[in-house]
Amino acid sequence: MSSSPARKGNPKLTELSLFSSVSKARLKSLYSDITRQKTSNPAAYTSNVEWWKRTLGTLAAHGLQVGTSDTLILHASPELVETLRLEGVGKPLGLAAVIVRKSELRDNLSLIPLDEFMNSTTSVYYRGSLAYRAASYALGRPLWWALERLSLVDSESVESETSLWKKLKGKYVVLQNVEKAADAVTDLLRQNVTLSPADSLYSFQAFRRQFGQMGAVLEGIALSEFDLRVLVRFLERDRKIIVTDEEVIKVVDSSNPEVPKVITSLDRGILELKTAVENLEQQVELLNRRIAEKTRKIKECLGGNLKELAMTHLKSRKLYEELLGKRLGSLEILQSTLFQVEAAAQDVEIMKQYESSTATLRAILSHPSLQREKIDATMDAMAEASAEQREVDEAIRTGIQTGAESEDEAALQAELACLVAEIQNEEKEREELRALEAASMASEALPSVPSGTLIGADSREEHHPRAHSPVHAKSPVMEKDAP
Repeated sequence: MSSSPARKGNPKLTELSLFSSVSKARLKSLYSDITRQKTSNPAAYTSNVEWWKRTLGTLAAHGLQVGTSDTLILHASPELVETLRLEGVGKPLGLAAVIVRKSELRDNLSLIPLDEFMNSTTSVYYRGSLAYRAASYALGRPLWWALERLSLVDSESVESETSLWKKLKGKYVVLQNVEKAADAVTDLLRQNVTLSPADSLYSFQAFRRQFGQMGAVLEGIALSEFDLRVLVRFLERDRKIIVTDEEVIKVVDSSNPEVPKVITSLDRGILELKTAVENLEQQVELLNRRIAEKTRKIKECLGGNLKELAMTHLKSRKLYEELLGKRLGSLEILQSTLFQVEAAAQDVEIMKQYESSTATLRAILSHPSLQREKIDATMDAMAEASAEQREVDEAIRTGIQTGAESEDEAALQAELACLVAEIQNEEKEREELRALEAASMASEALPSVPSGTLIGADSREEHHPRAHSPVHAKSPVMEKDAP
């Protein structure tokens, strides 16, 4: 008996960073039954559950679920296990228990049952009171799960994978994907909310055409109709940036409490005109394509010498051109009507603002402080106060000037005294210098023949006898007569 061939893993999983950045040993640990770690190793258990939370969201966001194009909704079933099979690692063994058990993906808002998400009137972030949560567990969850939370049954009892999948099989909203898509759509919607009334109104089909196409919200992904239903519900209930009524969607300014959060008959009328204009634009585009196609076929027939067939295409093109003229005329009328309706609606809003501004201005002007008698009395009092202030300023200015003059006079007197003292010192120094010079001159006029001079001269002559020369031999008379 031949053994069955080994099943191959999903090759697309290895392209995701959550798998390519993790070692094979770590993947084997994640793919094992991790439920026993909840008591033996809580830290590792929490880390593993967080990894599965990101993995399931990424699996849906990249369109890797089998048999569905939903990206905001996870289809929980045994087929999901096969989708997550990895070559060399196998399939996840504890995935069902991770999804269904206490404090895991289903209870921490990572995965929310689709019916519960769509039908709830309260925000998904509202946890409510303890009593409310206990009632929700008892009424909205399977009985065995409620008993487990009340500790009336063993929460760690072993249950087969097949039994668990029967209890949790269904569709779950992946909240992290919804939040990401809502962020992108919110940015786009807020750009149009104040442009015109028509720009803030959508039919569901128009909403789908704009935000459901490939890459409009999530990169490389197109949203399915169920995805868009979930997204619209989240934007209305949790983000509060739109209101809906059947198939009508209206963008509202959540920061302005005065803006009515309802869809009026005027909104419906504007949306009908907008939809009619969009439909006519599509028809005009289609007619232009058909006319271009007929022109191409006429040229081909003429090139192949098929004049009769060319005439047939020519007649068809003529009909398309006539129809195009009619559609263009209708489109012009509808566009003009839509423009006038929008202008009138905006005029109504402007008049409301005028009325509100007028009422505000009248309320301010009716204040007792703005009455004529009160204004006159206040202005008179202000004039008196100003006059008193000028008198005070003048008195202060006069005092400052007087003080300044006294200070200037004292400074000048001190400077003059310094100059006088300096001149006197200079005169005294000059007198002392003259007296010193006179004494010096008097001492130089007296004859001075020191006795020691001759003795010194004789002694020098003894040691250095003077040399006799004709010059020294001249007579005293000759020395006297010499010039």
